[in-house]
Amino acid sequence: MYRDLSHPLETTTVYPGDPSVEIAPHATHEVDGYRVSHLELGSHSGTHVDAPCHTEPDGRSLDSFPIETFAFDALLVDCRGKGARDAVECDDLPEPTEDDLLVFRTGWDTRWGTDAYFDHPYLTSDAAAWCADRGYHVAIDALSVDPTPAENARDDEPEGVPAHHELLGDDRLIVENLTDLDGLPERFTLYAFPFSVGGVDGAPVRAVAEFQGGEDALVSID
Repeated sequence: MYRDLSHPLETTTVYPGDPSVEIAPHATHEVDGYRVSHLELGSHSGTHVDAPCHTEPDGRSLDSFPIETFAFDALLVDCRGKGARDAVECDDLPEPTEDDLLVFRTGWDTRWGTDAYFDHPYLTSDAAAWCADRGYHVAIDALSVDPTPAENARDDEPEGVPAHHELLGDDRLIVENLTDLDGLPERFTLYAFPFSVGGVDGAPVRAVAEFQGGEDALVSID
């Protein structure tokens, strides 16, 4: 079975300060006899993957990774017990496995398009380092693996993007803004192939899960 885990770009929520997504007609059937759309967007729009050079000056760009890198053996980690702006810590993480991607399911995708989406749970730098040290790439159904600047930010939240640095600095990839993780089995294949653009720091993906039918027990940290 296959399931699309991507948000549509037409209704994209973007990280504060990033370019908005604009889709407008460039040519129309009525005027030109064919249709072409003009797209403007940032490299981290919608459901996307971060390359190491997103935060690391000497980091690799997406095109330097073999295409098979973006077909992940994924392990779903259920974080729905975490509330707004709560941290996912090392004690919340599963026992190490042979998988190469941890998918953090916060349930925050249901808040897509609202101000509440910016108040998602996030990974501590220690949790991100734990993932990187064990060879995991990371994905999440939220805007970022770090806290997103917002009015409800807490005084004890880390500054900057330390989880990004831990992961991308260790040549791990980050997939953000996944959706529709409900009912997926604990293990599945996640395909997250980015746009083919040379030297880019990130790119939208069509994230697709491939799995056997039925809902298995999930790794839960409620």
